[in-house]
Amino acid sequence: MYTLYYMPGAASLVVHWLLIEAGAAHELRRVDGEAGEQKQPAYLRLNPNGLIPVLIIDGEPVYEAAALALLLAERHPEAGLSPAPGSAARASYLQWMLHLANTLQPAFRNWFYPDEAAGADQRQAVQDRACQRIEAAWDRLEAHLQAGGPYLTGEQLTAVDFHAAMLARWSRNMPRPATEWPAIRQLVQLLKARPSFQTLNQREGLTEWL
Repeated sequence: MYTLYYMPGAASLVVHWLLIEAGAAHELRRVDGEAGEQKQPAYLRLNPNGLIPVLIIDGEPVYEAAALALLLAERHPEAGLSPAPGSAARASYLQWMLHLANTLQPAFRNWFYPDEAAGADQRQAVQDRACQRIEAAWDRLEAHLQAGGPYLTGEQLTAVDFHAAMLARWSRNMPRPATEWPAIRQLVQLLKARPSFQTLNQREGLTEWL
């Protein structure tokens, strides 16, 4: 039994989604972000970075959404959410998961929390630069999917596709949402058509982007 500390729509979304997709037994602990619960001592004992999510695995807290996505795919091979070690698709799978986590996701943080990077006086400049970085990342992802989709590793749906779909969801209110890129839109449509997506939205109380 896993325990997921989450906030609706946050980076915990991909972990929650994969738990559902894999049919893994789990319980949810909602963190009150508006009250700053993730910065309180009880939560910081689980994740000293004060960020969402945390997943309790075998009684121990583990964090970092991309790492948790990779780990769940590994722990539940019956779900078929990762290419086999040594397969041709494995390198692409790991590359894109880390690319999303290290390049695209930090740009989204600057978009949503521009004051963190350079203070309130520079928030517009930070957001403008973040928008440029995000759109450049979509350009690269689009080219990759156009060359060999519909999924990021080709024909196999893997955990990295769920991560990409979560980030595409985050862009829904941006000047140019990810779904304006045709191959990304196709990927998103495939992911949103899965029963696990409906369950995810119901459990988290999400009503946007259905």
